[in-house]
Amino acid sequence: MTDHATPNLPSRDFAATSTFYGALGFQEDWRDGGWMILSRGDLTLEFFPYPELDPLQSAFGCCLRLDDLDAFYALCKAAGLPESATGQPRLHPPRLEPWGGRVGFMVDPDGTLLRLIQN
Repeated sequence: MTDHATPNLPSRDFAATSTFYGALGFQEDWRDGGWMILSRGDLTLEFFPYPELDPLQSAFGCCLRLDDLDAFYALCKAAGLPESATGQPRLHPPRLEPWGGRVGFMVDPDGTLLRLIQN
């Protein structure tokens, strides 16, 4: 295995988090009362319990670097995530950034910002 990092993100409820990310193709690799690990291919997200988190005040975030940003974005839309400027969960469509890369955004039910970056 090569060196890699996995984001550690908050979850108000592991079952709800697993269901949300499960609709996006993630599967549970580990769960106990204090930790949950979800994976989708080479993507791994780790979650810790944070039941008192206010999603509107969350400052958590991470980047998902994707070989096919458009396919993942389409999957998110098909799972029912709305394109919206407010609320959670929500999506922001991919766009070309000034530095030359394409980036979209997703906010999960716990208010975590996931930047969706085309490799």
